[in-house]
Amino acid sequence: MLAAYAARLDPRDSLDGLEVGDRPEPEAREHWTTVDVRAASVNHHDLWSLRGVGLPVERLPMVLGTDAAGTTPDGRDVVVHGVIGANGHGVGPTETRSLLSERYPGTFAERVAVPSWNLLPKPPEITFAEASCLPTAWLTAYSMLFTRGGAAPGDRVLVQGAGGGVSTAAVLLGAAAGLEVHVTSRDGGKRDRALALGAAGATEPGGRLPTRVDLVVETVGAATWGHSVRSVRPGGTIVVAGATSGDASPAELTRLFFQEIRVLGVTMGTREDLAALLNLLVRTGVRPIVDRELPLTRAREGLAYLQAGTQFGKVVLTPA
Repeated sequence: MLAAYAARLDPRDSLDGLEVGDRPEPEAREHWTTVDVRAASVNHHDLWSLRGVGLPVERLPMVLGTDAAGTTPDGRDVVVHGVIGANGHGVGPTETRSLLSERYPGTFAERVAVPSWNLLPKPPEITFAEASCLPTAWLTAYSMLFTRGGAAPGDRVLVQGAGGGVSTAAVLLGAAAGLEVHVTSRDGGKRDRALALGAAGATEPGGRLPTRVDLVVETVGAATWGHSVRSVRPGGTIVVAGATSGDASPAELTRLFFQEIRVLGVTMGTREDLAALLNLLVRTGVRPIVDRELPLTRAREGLAYLQAGTQFGKVVLTPA
């Protein structure tokens, strides 16, 4: 089958080890299901994997991709929850958590095998491309705002780095839930688009906000961490789900403990959270923004586009 996979690892050049070509069909396993992939979205996790973060060389070659929507052999349209392990379903109770493409082949392929428990029905109102955007970026945003962040209508939220998959999802979900969402971006066009999606305010990175916020959605890291710490109110929360610009240093511990700021980490979310997210989208009409769809044969182009940081929304690969 056709797949995009990591053939080599290069800490300096994410795309050097990427190849698109023939890979073996998924291995049949008890309590697993092989899904015909209709759409798979691209994430920064794929770029980090190509650099060797979370993917050791002994597991190469490895099919990339954590997100997918597709069809099962019995004709069901499904969304794939990409977190494997830590629950016993399909792998046993002692296996530690991993994401698809870390220990098991991922979704950038014509077919992918996952524990049957990891499949959720795709609502007919949501397209395959839209559904493929949910399991990482949108699920992470949902968890950051509501499950871990505990945001409630009327709360003020700062979303660092408008335009990315998680940040765009946070703006749309936050606005739909009655949050006052502020965003940052170096790109004036991205700030304007975030305002059009429902953000209450938009500023350049490091810009002064009208007032301190209750919650910060942080996925950028070093470039925005200081601003995040200064922008949250005493007793507020910073939820971290990524560091696309590198780890923050220094951590500004004095400000954190003196103002009793909570810092919480998030990696995607639970299957139950994904089910709740699907229901929320159906009821509200909110949908992921797909920046562009590309055939799987152009996976390198999609990853390069994400790496350049010029996208607004998600990049989706379609095997067919």
